[in-house]
Amino acid sequence: MDKLRIKSKTEIEKMKRSGEAAATVLKRIGEAIAPGVSTAELERISRNTIAERNAISSFLGYQPPDHEPYPATICTSINDVVIHGIPNENHVLKDGDIIGIDTAVSIDGYHGDNAYTFPVGNISPSAERLLKVTRSSLYDAIDEAKPGNRIGDISAKLQDGAESNGFSVLQSFSGHGIGRSLHEAPEIPCLGVPGRGLRLRPGMVLAIETMVNIGLPDVQSLPDGWTITTVDGSLSALFEHTVAVLSDGPEILTRSSLWET
Repeated sequence: MDKLRIKSKTEIEKMKRSGEAAATVLKRIGEAIAPGVSTAELERISRNTIAERNAISSFLGYQPPDHEPYPATICTSINDVVIHGIPNENHVLKDGDIIGIDTAVSIDGYHGDNAYTFPVGNISPSAERLLKVTRSSLYDAIDEAKPGNRIGDISAKLQDGAESNGFSVLQSFSGHGIGRSLHEAPEIPCLGVPGRGLRLRPGMVLAIETMVNIGLPDVQSLPDGWTITTVDGSLSALFEHTVAVLSDGPEILTRSSLWET
């Protein structure tokens, strides 16, 4: 993970472009999600939209230590897949599924990152509640992204939003800073203590994400080296926004009409 980088107003304006493009990719994919659609088709929509926006995928070819390069422009995480599911022609959506889509793009060297968990057709009341709680906890956490607060204030909101509703949060993966690198300092865990951690300053840009399981927080990695699932097979949801910390409070750089529905 790269070091912490404070962005200028000009840089944040540039990041709005990448954030808006990433949000458009996510929205277009959401419009196509339905029973019978394969995750490979969602990947094709992503690639076409990224090209249309003259952007570059932040995920395609991304290679952290001890991993093969990531082979797609989106992560498609169905039901008990928490994060990093890989699109595949054989993964066809069914009525009642939920699917987390994570995507990021780069324009002029700056990244925008966002994620949303979509219902597929008619989902169960428990799945509906999971999506509602997870999304709500993200917005509660974003409200804490203002100068003078600390990373722990954000993380505590993510944790409380899930646990107060009987759910659990991931402990081994986290949100992150973002800018010229997809992953910059600081890490933003899904659990924390208010008043602890790095103090927030104007010019910080954060990819705040919440990963919530209906069951236990324990996860496992599948043999492909990327896909992370819940150990107990319970449903998991993911939501994420790229957020700038400004002197007068947070600004969401990946906002779109998708989130207003």
